[in-house]
Formats: sequence, structure tokens, C-alpha cells
Amino acid sequence: MKRGTELTLRIDRLALGGKGIASVNGFVVFVSRGLPGQLVRVRITKKKKNYAEAEVLKILERSPHECEPRCAHQDYCGGCIWQRLKYEKQIEWKLRHVREALEHIAGITSTTIHDITPSPQQWYYRNKMEFTFSAHRWYRPDEIQNTSHTLTRGCGLGLHVSGTFDRVFNLNECHLESPAAVKILKKVRDFCLISGFSAYHIRKHTGFWRFLVIREGKRTGERMVYVITTSSGEGRQAVERLAHYLEQDPQIGPEITTFVHGINDSKAQVATAQTREVLWGNGTISEKLGNLIFSISPNSFFQTNPLGVEKLYDRVLSCADPSGSEIIWDLYCGTGSITLYLAKHCRRAIGMEIVEDAVIDAYKNAELNGIDNCSFRTGDIKDLLKEGKLPEPDIVVTDPPRAGMHPTVVKALLELEPNRIVFVSCNPATLARDVGMLSEKYEVSNIYPFDLFPHTPHIECVALLKRKHSRFMS
Repeated sequence: MKRGTELTLRIDRLALGGKGIASVNGFVVFVSRGLPGQLVRVRITKKKKNYAEAEVLKILERSPHECEPRCAHQDYCGGCIWQRLKYEKQIEWKLRHVREALEHIAGITSTTIHDITPSPQQWYYRNKMEFTFSAHRWYRPDEIQNTSHTLTRGCGLGLHVSGTFDRVFNLNECHLESPAAVKILKKVRDFCLISGFSAYHIRKHTGFWRFLVIREGKRTGERMVYVITTSSGEGRQAVERLAHYLEQDPQIGPEITTFVHGINDSKAQVATAQTREVLWGNGTISEKLGNLIFSISPNSFFQTNPLGVEKLYDRVLSCADPSGSEIIWDLYCGTGSITLYLAKHCRRAIGMEIVEDAVIDAYKNAELNGIDNCSFRTGDIKDLLKEGKLPEPDIVVTDPPRAGMHPTVVKALLELEPNRIVFVSCNPATLARDVGMLSEKYEVSNIYPFDLFPHTPHIECVALLKRKHSRFMS
């Protein structure tokens, strides 16, 4: 077996991360977009010592769990790679992946892993989408097949082709954010094509238009358009014209509550800006979670599925189980959503976050909700914990990025020995790794999986860790 080899395979199961798994005489082959039960003709794209990777050339037999996708871009978009898998089966595989990760990585077999809580909405659940401009857009299969018009490279605006960093296709529909967001995207693309300014070239690092970010308040109906460009005096005038063009559109204008222009001259392809200017509106949107209201600025992190995250936060609160006298730390707190969710139930809540904009929003959110028993610290979590200037916590909530907690943070928690640790994780593998390291002093009492990202392999978990022994025992 080598790169370019073609094989006929039966997909047996799904791997953590979403690829199908097949085998050839015991040798594992990971098949991109393969579904359990499919018989497929594949081509090997990568060969390693212990495994190979392959792409599907043709589906010879469909999976019994397969369904028709809703989106026309499903076969090549890097977003909803499980859209062909029935939702009830998505849930089953996500739960299985949580169980397998905890057993194989952390050796946890006796822990109670509860049934997964599904998303309240399977479609249009996202409150944020990031779209990329491309100097040379990728031709969609439907464009190539349609010979009634001449294809032009031109400026593209959409999402990345699955598995690539430099191929962007023109998006015509998306069923994750709202239909209004797609309308806005098309209007922005139409304007930029005739603006006289080129899209950013990821390899040459030239061009003007870089990213379009659309953020929405699902419960408030507020909507932000955030356009990120490189710096240019003349280009700024083009952005002003774009803002005016959208605001005056009778269909699009009423859908938008604020327009923000950001500038990013770095080579990193990250949809954030070093400087920002609000062209109209107040530069933020608001969202409601439970009885709380949150202000969200352009660069701040906020949970992507607000309707689903309410259920997750309720579980965090029940796991923390504060009586009212505790000090709670909230690590990786973002805009303070969990911190504020817990603050009314404890003596004091302290949030920690590395993104300064998020902490500024967190303080605004505390003021918005009349909560005065919480505070926030800006900085790298591992450095903040080294300072030792904060009152010791009775309960710690931690919600790290996909990479999990830094070993220094794990070590600090073992030294602090809070009564409870409530671990919110978006990656079962790093959750298993981190709770495995914490098992020296903590036992995992319960794990609650949540599906906040339907049609993708991503899964969230809330894990309750209880200290094994009193900190005063010898």
C-alpha cells in the first residue's frame, strides 16, 4: 500500500475527530467523510508506519444510517462533515467517543457517564461565523459543471475547502448561522468584487479584504457585521462605502445593529484585529443566557450555541453545588458567562482570562446584571496561578481550549486542593489526559456530555471531580 493506491473498503466505525475507520488485513485506514456501513472505493492520500489516510472516490453501498444532506456544499466544505449521518447516530457516536477516550487514556471505567444532552436546535444554532476572503477562489463542482458562463478567479468570500488552508469557495448557503447571515455575506461579496480593492493573498501577503465575521444574538435579534482588512487610507473609504451600502439596503439594513471595521496586518490567518473602529451602532451585541444578559464585542469569545449552552451551564451550577459561602475560581472565563452564572450562588467568584477584550466585556457584563461579588484577572492562567495573590478557592471551574490545561495549571490545582473541580471540556482526549493527571487527589464523580455542535464531530463535556480526602488529613 502506498500513496495513490486505490482500494475498496467497508467502513467499520468512526474515529474521534470524525473520520471513518476501515482496515486492510488489520492495517488501519482513516477515510475522510466515510460513514459506518459504507462500502467505498478510496484512494490512499497518506501512508504512515501504523496507519494510512484515504479519500472517497465513490460510494458503492450507502450506510444504513445515511441521510440526504441539507447543504449543497456538504461534500467539500470543512464545516458539517457529519451532515450525511442521521442525528440520532451522531449522538450515539459522540457518546461512544467520550467513553472510549476516558477508558483508554485515563483508565476510567467505573465513572458514571450520563446520556448525551442533544442540542435544542439542529440547524441555525451558531451565533458566530467567520468567513474568509480569497484572492483566487476555489471553483465549486457545480460551477465547473455549469458551462453556461465563463468562470473568473476574482475575489472570493466563503469558507475553506475541507482539509485546506488556502482554498476558499464562494458560499451560497449555510445552515449553521441564520439565513440573514448568508444574505449579508452575499451582499458584502458583491460589493467587494467591484470595490477596486483585492482580497488578501495568503501566500503573497498582499491585498486588502481579509475576513467577514457575523455575530448574532439568538435571543435578542441583534447582529454585528465585523469586516477585517489590512491597513490602507483609501481602503478605509471603501469600508465606509460598504457600511453605508449595507445600512441603506431595505432588506439587509434592518437586520444589522452594528458595523465594525478591524485592521490586521499580521501574516497570521486569524480573524481578529489589532485596531478597530465602530462605523455605526455601539460596536457590541447582547445575548441572554437564563436570567443574565451579556455584552459581546468583536474579538471576545462567547459560547457558539447559546440555546444549548444554557443547559450546560445549569449542569455546571448543579455540579459546583455552592451553598453561598464559597469562593469560586473560573479559569479561562472568556466574557465571564460561567463566572456570572455562579456568582449569585457563592460568596465571591473570580474569573481568569488571557484575552483583555474578554475581561473588559466581563466587567461590563457584571455591571449589566448588577453583580458585585465577582472580579476578573487578565493574563495567562499558569502565570496568574503562580502569583499566589488570590484567596484560595473552595470550588474551581475550568473551561480550557481544545489543547486542555497546561501542566503547570494542573500542578497548581493539585497543590490548591479545592473541594470540587468542575471541568468543562470541548475535547474528550485532553479531558481524559487532564483528569488522569488530577486523579492523584481527585476522583471523577460524574461526566455529562453535551452536543453543542450538531453535524460535526465536536462534543462538550462537564466532569465533576471530588477531592478524595480532606486537605487536613496527614
